[in-house]
Amino acid sequence: MPGKLDILAFGVHPDDVELGCAGTILASVAEGKKVGIIDLTRGELSTRGTVETRNVEAADAAKVLGVEIRENLEMADGFFENNEENKRKIIIALRKYRPEIVLANAPEDRHPDHGRSSKLVSEAAFLSGLRKVNSVHEGVRQEAWRPKYVFYFIQDRYLTPAFLVDISEFHDKKLESIACYKTQFYNPELDEPQTYLSTPVFMESVKARAVNFGKRIGVKYAEGFISEKAIGIKSFDSLIQVDT
Repeated sequence: MPGKLDILAFGVHPDDVELGCAGTILASVAEGKKVGIIDLTRGELSTRGTVETRNVEAADAAKVLGVEIRENLEMADGFFENNEENKRKIIIALRKYRPEIVLANAPEDRHPDHGRSSKLVSEAAFLSGLRKVNSVHEGVRQEAWRPKYVFYFIQDRYLTPAFLVDISEFHDKKLESIACYKTQFYNPELDEPQTYLSTPVFMESVKARAVNFGKRIGVKYAEGFISEKAIGIKSFDSLIQVDT
């Protein structure tokens, strides 16, 4: 049974994490960090595929990413609410795995679930640090835990990042994790309805975003994150040198 994680990434739909921050996860795992993924829904409203195929795809992607755990909180795709019941589900997960860093959906995006999930995870992360908020896991009362940071990955819409992570070494592996979702993205072998996500152009836009972010910090590929909390450094040596 995995214990404490360094990073816990939440995505409202299976494949959100892969699209938004798989490169950062791969880089963190390569550094020896323990990373986990929690999907809030099964993506049951997706036009293509089924819950069963999505479960297999998510498990396959988790293997590519090398994460310690991948769990699903089985909230209602499209209709989950930012309410006490769902906050408590996230609080239990946060106190179970005690991550230092949480990654969450974009604060606002094309899909309304993304922004709602972002707010839900952020509020639950704060409440998880209050000792008078009770939660029980496997019959045992949990201790309070609040992650040091909640960062939001950038998804379909362009949002200005607070910082960028160099994923140049891991971009190909990121694409491999996304390709695990054979029913969701471009796949000429499938006889499924065409969607916004299943066109070749969509995947080109994912690659272009990584190139654009990478260019801004002088690397080949990067992922962007938003933070409501100021980011501090101990030394200028930790900054990536950018050609001017």
